[in-house]
Order: sequence, then structure tokens, then C-alpha cells
Amino acid sequence: MLIQEQIKRGKYNTPDPYDVWNMKIGQWVKKIYYKSKLLGLLPAAALTLYDFYINNRLRFGYSPRQYPIAHGYRVMIALNLYKKTSDPEYLASAKESLEWLSKNYSRNYSGYCWGINMPWVSKIATYEEEVPHVTHTPYALEAFLKYQELTKTTEYDKIIDSILQFLDNDLNKLIDSGDTLALSYSPKTEVRVVVNANSYAMFCYASLYGRNPDLNAHIEDKIKKLYHFLVTTQHENGSWYYFADDGPGNLIDCFHSCIVLKNIYKVNRIIPLPGSGQVIEKGYAYLKQYFWNDTKKLFKRFSITDRLSLIKFDLYDNAEMLNLAVLLKDDALVDTLSASIEKNFVVDTDVYSHIIFPNLKINKNTLRWATYPYLYALSKII
Repeated sequence: MLIQEQIKRGKYNTPDPYDVWNMKIGQWVKKIYYKSKLLGLLPAAALTLYDFYINNRLRFGYSPRQYPIAHGYRVMIALNLYKKTSDPEYLASAKESLEWLSKNYSRNYSGYCWGINMPWVSKIATYEEEVPHVTHTPYALEAFLKYQELTKTTEYDKIIDSILQFLDNDLNKLIDSGDTLALSYSPKTEVRVVVNANSYAMFCYASLYGRNPDLNAHIEDKIKKLYHFLVTTQHENGSWYYFADDGPGNLIDCFHSCIVLKNIYKVNRIIPLPGSGQVIEKGYAYLKQYFWNDTKKLFKRFSITDRLSLIKFDLYDNAEMLNLAVLLKDDALVDTLSASIEKNFVVDTDVYSHIIFPNLKINKNTLRWATYPYLYALSKII
């Protein structure tokens, strides 16, 4: 089967859709583009066309990497397969990725933490590959917790418990006004608040709740304030902007919207969040109304964006939507969407992450984005 084959391949150095932008020229072009679209548009378009239509299969000059988020997902997929089959090979696979995570973390911070493990030029900062992110650390944290829960071990307690220090001490408070808290995406200086990052921070705090009763009140206070931020930034129609402001380049995309809802749902199972049912209902309705393409039975990338794209459909959007539908027990959507993903993105035991114009599949087996997010959803429904 697809999922078993992918996990047992043991290929950890993976290609990535961002490989072209990790090259020196790619980083340079992105910096120009974010400073001036007028100056950066042509070189950005040229690199995109080169990557999509010329070098995507050859991958000349690209460097595959290992990604913490991919290892985190691999652990959780393997554990789901182990629970279904009792095959010790899956438990060994999970252990192997946990050992990689325990050795390959971002050093010189207050606690264990993880980043993308690649250089990344964004709209709000330029991140070196060793910089940790609150959006990537949760996947390692969840992987360690799920492994210990299943195996009844405590060997990773030091790693798990130290993550609270990273959250408390290394992330910057961009909003801290009584009942509202919004944290930075990373320890770097950032001037814009990323909404989904704060849903991840809330999930991290909730995951650590109860491990030390003396810290429960502190953690619960953080969760309540972060949740208040998420509630007050949700629009009446159920959506969230990517940035919590009306500044330039803002957007509403599918998979980050799914992540916000997913984290609210998961936190509410640990610590009740008042009104979270309505928040999730509104957000989920927005996703199904504004992103669904009824012809292809897939979810599109953006409902609001300021840029054109050759990408018709992205697996990440559909993988996260499938994960959310599984959590919310939307069985009808799970059946329809899982069948459509398999039809459109899977060829034999290979998974493609993008469908581009005119109707080409590209980015094969790019584990971080988004083979493993898809396989994780699949591991919960097979």
C-alpha cells in the first residue's frame, strides 16, 4: 500500500518545492521581490518557470535536506501504523526519527526547538536555517509525546519539558495587553503577527499542560490569552488573514486556515475553550464555501491573494483539509476528498505536491510539502 511503502523507503533527504528558493540566486530574487515587486517580478517569474517546467524532474543544483517537520510526521504516521498492525518495524521507524530530532534541534535557545532547517526569505524576516519556529516545533513535540504515551517510556521527558522554556523565553510578545497575547513566529525581530503561528503556540502550551501541576495556572493563562487573540482576529465570515493586520501582501489561504481550526479543536480537548464550537463551525463553513472546487473535488490555494500563480491545486491545502475533516468527523468530505487526492496527486506509490497549468503534476515525494501531511491523514482513516 502507498502509505506503508512511503514510510519504509527510508529516504530522509527529501526534495522540496522550495529548493529553487534555497539557492543563492533564489534567496536574492525573493529579497528583491519583497522590496519591490516591480523589480523582482521578472526574475521571480523566470525562476518559477525554470523550476516548474525545466528543472523539476532533473533538480539540477538543488540540495535535498532533512526536515524536522517531516521527521515529526514520520513518527506519528509510523505510530498509527504500528497501532493497526503491531509491526515492530514501524515502531523502529518512529524511534529512528525521534533520535534524529533529539540530535538535530536549534541550539543556543532556552529549550529544545526546531525550525525549517533551510534558509527562508519571507515577507517579515530572513531566517537562517538554524532559526527555530513556533510553527515547526509542535510537530516534534507531538511526536515525542505520542511515542511516550504509546510505549509508556519517559526517556524524552527532558526534551519535552524544556520546550516550555522556549515558548516563554525565546518568542517575542508582539501583543500583550491584559487578556490578549500574540507571540512572534520565531525569536527573530518581526513586526507583523502571524495568526496561525499563535494557534501553534497555544497548542504547544496545551500539550504541556498537566506535566507539572505547579505550572498549570501559568500555562492555562497563556492559552486563554492566545485563544482570545484568535477569536478577536476571526472575521465575521469565519476567515482569518495570514497576518493579523490590513497591511500589504496579506492573504487568506486554505491550509493555514485549516491549521488554525485544527489547533483550536485539539486544544479544546485538553482545556475547554469557551465558544470554540462556534469559532470552528464558522471557520469550517468558510473553507467549504470559498475554497472548494466542485469540478475537481479539491480545495484551491487562496480565497484572497495579491499574486498570480501557475499552481492550480496544492496537496498541502487538501491534506490539511482532509486532516481537519477527519478530526471533525465529516465522513462525507473525508470519503470524497481522499478519493480525489488519490486520483489527482498519486501515481502508483509516488505522491506529487502540485498540479500546475496546463495539468502537470510536479514536486514528487516532497515529504515536508506535502506528502507526509497527506499520509498522516491517510494513516488515520485506512
